[in-house]
Amino acid sequence: MAQSFSAVHLPYHTMTITGHGFVTAVPDTAVIHLGVQSTGFDLSSIQSENARISSDIIDTLHNLGVSDIKTFQYTIEKLYDYQEGKQIEKGYSVRNILEIKTGDMGQIGNIIDAAVRAGANVVDLISFVLSDSDPYYQQALNLAVDNAIEKARSIAANLRIMFHPIPVRIVESSASPVPYQQFDRGVAATPIVSGTLKIEASVVADFTY
Repeated sequence: MAQSFSAVHLPYHTMTITGHGFVTAVPDTAVIHLGVQSTGFDLSSIQSENARISSDIIDTLHNLGVSDIKTFQYTIEKLYDYQEGKQIEKGYSVRNILEIKTGDMGQIGNIIDAAVRAGANVVDLISFVLSDSDPYYQQALNLAVDNAIEKARSIAANLRIMFHPIPVRIVESSASPVPYQQFDRGVAATPIVSGTLKIEASVVADFTY
């Protein structure tokens, strides 16, 4: 009596691995937030004073060759104090913060000092960024894939299974460069250190075995 056999196709097993990669880069652009905060009881007067000082700051920075300047924040706030449980009006606060960008990393301290001499009394933030982070991110992404493959190989070797590390699915999980921030007032030109940026990338990869 003839017998027939049918092949049984076993399903593939899957391992899911997360890979991480990063590169570092020296930033080429500084973003500075600084400006003027004025307080008083006559709102019209402090607005005028704030506008005059802000214009002086902008003119001063233009004379330094800085052209990328824009308003980042402008607020008017009514001030209050509390004495013996009673609310007392303390006038107004007018705050005008400018955003200044420069690619001249050696000029950052001079920009801050010149703005302060022109009347700036608020320096909120100095951040450092890359004008084009894409090439660095691509490097980090490739390293993340390599990291996932190496992890999969290690696991397969430990389990003593046949394994060809070709992912059947990769999901990208990106992370933007995080600026390194520092503000340090000095006597002469303010010393500002940009440091480095860490550009990270991560992937989730599925491997079959």
